[in-house]
Amino acid sequence: MQQLLDGEVEALTRKALELALDGNPTALRMCLDRVGPTRRERTVPVKLPPVRDAADLAGTMTAIISAAGKGEISPDEGGRLARLIAIFVRAVETGDFERRLQLLENSPPFAPR
Repeated sequence: MQQLLDGEVEALTRKALELALDGNPTALRMCLDRVGPTRRERTVPVKLPPVRDAADLAGTMTAIISAAGKGEISPDEGGRLARLIAIFVRAVETGDFERRLQLLENSPPFAPR
């Protein structure tokens, strides 16, 4: 069966294009699906305040929750944005832990009394 199809690829493609151009919805969908990849996600047009440090995160989460509540973004999109914030928080915590550890390691040793 594959050999028969391989010999007719050009004719089948031409026929599908003709049907699509004549308005056949199935052929049209089939052709358009081949033009570009299926878009899996859409961009999320939500205005978020800049995040420079952990202190900015409350405003950012408020903006995400507000946008989801107003239907500007879906709850799933809000969840994905919140996960990005969680990653940011972990990065801040890791950096803070590293900084505090370095301070302890570089401080003079404790002298017992």
